[in-house]
Amino acid sequence: MVTKPARMYSRITGPAYTRKEFMGGVPYPKITTFVQGNQKKDFPIEMRLVAEEPCQIRHTALEAARVSVNRRMTEAAGLDYFYLKVVPYPHHVLREHKMATGAGADRISSGMRAAFGRPVGTAARVYPNDVIMIARTDEAHAKELKTALRKAAIKLPTPCKVVITKGKEIAGSLGI
Repeated sequence: MVTKPARMYSRITGPAYTRKEFMGGVPYPKITTFVQGNQKKDFPIEMRLVAEEPCQIRHTALEAARVSVNRRMTEAAGLDYFYLKVVPYPHHVLREHKMATGAGADRISSGMRAAFGRPVGTAARVYPNDVIMIARTDEAHAKELKTALRKAAIKLPTPCKVVITKGKEIAGSLGI
């Protein structure tokens, strides 16, 4: 079966479905690394990617956003000159009723009006003003970091804003 579009799961409906010990066959999230870059250095500029609307972010979208920021910053600055942390963890289990499609599928799928579904993936529930990513860098790579976070926001199902939380005066003098 093909993975259904992410827009089917982006709205928050109903209670969270998170108790994995009671369900079998929950796939592991695609995102495995939540912290990257130089964790020891204290960088002067910190930026955060903040959600503006409530939504569910699938684990594949979180991974795509992480890879996007990591690739752009690694090429521009190198691993020693930035820090990246993905904050939400995809706890919520997404379910899907796998209906048969094709000729004769109507008699197979009829009578399954309130089907519960099987686990197909995980998602992180995010609400307005929740932090999705925290990134830090130095003055030389601040513009590139802001661009990388904006590109990552495109891959997420909610509108996001980039907020400078540390080093505003430095970023202001750089024209960011």
